[in-house]
Amino acid sequence: MAKVQPGQGYEWKAVALLSMGFGIVGIDRFMIMPMFPAIMKDLNLNYQDLGHIAGSLAIAWGIAALFMGNLADRIGRRKVIIGSLIVFSALAGASGLASGVGGLIVFRALMGFSEGAFTPASITATLEASHPTRHGLNLGIQQATLPLLGLGLTPVLVTQLLQIVDWRWIFLLVAAPGFLVAFIAYRVLRDVPPKVAAIHTATHDASAHRWSDVFKYRNVPLNMLAMPCWLTCLIVTSALMPSYLTDHIGLDVPSMGFVVSGIGFGAALGTILMPWLSDRLGRKPIMIASALGTLAFLVLLMNAGSEPGWLFFALFGTSFFNFALICLTVGPLSVEAVPATLMTTASGIVVGTGEIFGGGIAPIIAGTVAHHFGIASILYLAAGAVFAGFLVCLALKETAPRLVTRGAPEGMPKPAA
Repeated sequence: MAKVQPGQGYEWKAVALLSMGFGIVGIDRFMIMPMFPAIMKDLNLNYQDLGHIAGSLAIAWGIAALFMGNLADRIGRRKVIIGSLIVFSALAGASGLASGVGGLIVFRALMGFSEGAFTPASITATLEASHPTRHGLNLGIQQATLPLLGLGLTPVLVTQLLQIVDWRWIFLLVAAPGFLVAFIAYRVLRDVPPKVAAIHTATHDASAHRWSDVFKYRNVPLNMLAMPCWLTCLIVTSALMPSYLTDHIGLDVPSMGFVVSGIGFGAALGTILMPWLSDRLGRKPIMIASALGTLAFLVLLMNAGSEPGWLFFALFGTSFFNFALICLTVGPLSVEAVPATLMTTASGIVVGTGEIFGGGIAPIIAGTVAHHFGIASILYLAAGAVFAGFLVCLALKETAPRLVTRGAPEGMPKPAA
C-alpha cells in the first residue's frame, strides 16, 4: 500500500479506528475482573490466583511491547496492528474454555503478548495521523476507549450478564468485534514514512538510528521509571477492587459493579481532558498535577467507608488522574522526545517496562499481600507507587509542540497552527 502524508480526513478516520481497537483491548483485558468472584467459586481459586492471572497477562504484554515496538518501526505499524487485533480477539474468546488456573494463565498470557504488540504501534499510528497541536487530544481520545469500555461499561454489563448466563459464554462473546475492526484497519490504515513522521517529534529527526539510541533521550529512561508506578496503581485498584468491595467492604455484586464502573468513567474523562490541557499548558505541569490528584483521591478511597456513592467518586477521581498519567507517559512524553525512526520503540520500551514491573510483578505482590495481610492493604501499595512516580515527574523534559518551537526544519507545520 502506498505511503502518503495523512490529511485531516484520514486523521479522524484513523483516530476513530484505533480508538475502537483499543476499546476492544480494554474489554478483553479487564472483563475478567468483575467475573472473578464467579470464576473463583467455579474453579476453586483464591486471591493469589487472581494476582497470577493478571500478572501473567501484564508480563507477556510488557515483553511484547519491548520487542514489537521496534519491529513496528522497521516494518510499519499497519502490519503489527492488524495481526495483533486478529490474534488477541481469538485468544480472548478462548479464555472461556479454561478449566483451571493454569489454562487461564496460558490463555491470558498469550492474549497479553498480542495486545502488547498492538499498544505501542497504535499509539504511534495515532500521533502520526494527528496534527502536532492535537497530539494530546487525539491520543487521549484513542486511549480513553480502553477505560471507558473495559473499566466503565464492561463491569456493569458483565455483572448483569452473570445473572443469566455462565461466565464462559461471556468470554466467547467478545471475539467478533476484534475481527471486524481488523478488517476495517486493513481497508483504512496507512503507514507514514519517517520524513513525514518527523514533524511529530521535538527532534525533527528522520534519520536511521539503532534501537539503543532511544536511551539517549532523557524522557525515555525517566518514563521507564514512572510507568510502573502508574500501572501499579491501575492494576492494584482494578484487578483486586471487585474482591475488595465485596469481601472487605461488604457490597453485593450489582453495587460492586456500579462502584467499579467509576474507574472506567473517571479514566475515560481524565484521559481526554488532561492530555488536551497538556497540548496548551505543557506535558510536565499536567503530569505533576495529575500525580498529586491521584494521591489525594487514593487517600479519599481509603476513608470512603461503605457508601457506594462515595466509593464511586473516589475511584472516579483516582482513575481520572492516574489514566492521564499513563496516557501522557506512553504517548507524547516518550514519542515526541525521540527521532521518527524510534517513535514506536520508545513507546514500546516504556509500555513494556511498565507492564512487566507495574502490571506484572505488582499484582502478584498485591495478591500475596492481600492473601496474607488482608485485602485492604493493597491501597497503601498503590499510594506508595504514585508518590514515587511524582518524584520522577519533577525531572521530565517538556515536549508539547506549542511550547517547543525552535529547531523545526523549513516547510514543516508550525506548532501554533
